[in-house]
Amino acid sequence: MASAKMRIVFMGTPEFAVPTMLEILKNGHVLVAVYTRAPARGGRRGLEVRKTPVHEAADSFGIPVFTPTTLRDVASQDVFSSLEADVAVVAAYGLLLPIPILKAPRLGCVNLHASLLPRWRGAAPIQRAIMAGDAETGVDFMRMDAGLDTGPVAMRQLVPIHPEDTTGDLMSRLAVVAAKLSMSALLSMGSGRLEFREQSTVGVCYARKIEKSEVEVDWAQDAEGVRNQIHGLSPAPGAYSKVLIGDCYESIKFLRAEVTEGTGSPGTLLCDDMSVACGARAIRILQGQRSGKARMSGRELMRGAKLAPGAVFTGSRAPSSVPQA
Repeated sequence: MASAKMRIVFMGTPEFAVPTMLEILKNGHVLVAVYTRAPARGGRRGLEVRKTPVHEAADSFGIPVFTPTTLRDVASQDVFSSLEADVAVVAAYGLLLPIPILKAPRLGCVNLHASLLPRWRGAAPIQRAIMAGDAETGVDFMRMDAGLDTGPVAMRQLVPIHPEDTTGDLMSRLAVVAAKLSMSALLSMGSGRLEFREQSTVGVCYARKIEKSEVEVDWAQDAEGVRNQIHGLSPAPGAYSKVLIGDCYESIKFLRAEVTEGTGSPGTLLCDDMSVACGARAIRILQGQRSGKARMSGRELMRGAKLAPGAVFTGSRAPSSVPQA
């Protein structure tokens, strides 16, 4: 019974979800269908119609793919029920599952959530953990219910957050952890040995979606706060600030940074290694990007933009005439 294979519906969208889907296939489970978000326009000009990473992976294995815009209508729910799945495995899918969907599989719907619940329920747990300066995060294997990441948890794996971690770095590590954790949990679930425990009511917080208003760097923060803002928003959407290049203000996106020593008015370039003063101490820009250009080191950015110590980035000292992003 312990080695029994299950009929599984997989529901996921971004690259984070792909390793779990592949692990399900590798372990011989029957993947009866994949649900993901519908193809969307993208590319530099927004003209290309792109499938999600999960969609692309499913196509390569010839697995049926469904891309409904909602699961609240009876027709979509009937299709889902007709798949006769033992369980639905969800990883960063992006659509809420109504009660009829949650109840359709024999063993219900389970979710691989990239945080240590009840901390960071919601849409952006990885970004929020880094931006908040958390020392660790992880992946929880939970049973889904009608609430937002409120269901009981059966298994978890802790993952440290390093000062140099961006969201992209941490997401890659968590994706591998999620894939391995899913196999251990499904093995126990298939044999009836998996126990779910209700979440604590202490320490609940929500990882709301990243808002446009959060993307401009706030240089008045201390250096750790600025670094965490930059890393939490990297690689996308990317934290930015504007600086005078030539005779106009231009946005520079910051992708990697480290805390360093230095003092000055917040947002002021301090030296040629692209150290920038913060509310306390300073950060050194390790990687950044000008609009339409390749990523490069902080030193390269300064040379290319002809920036010199004393230049001031917007944010905490933005001139009133600077256009807003």
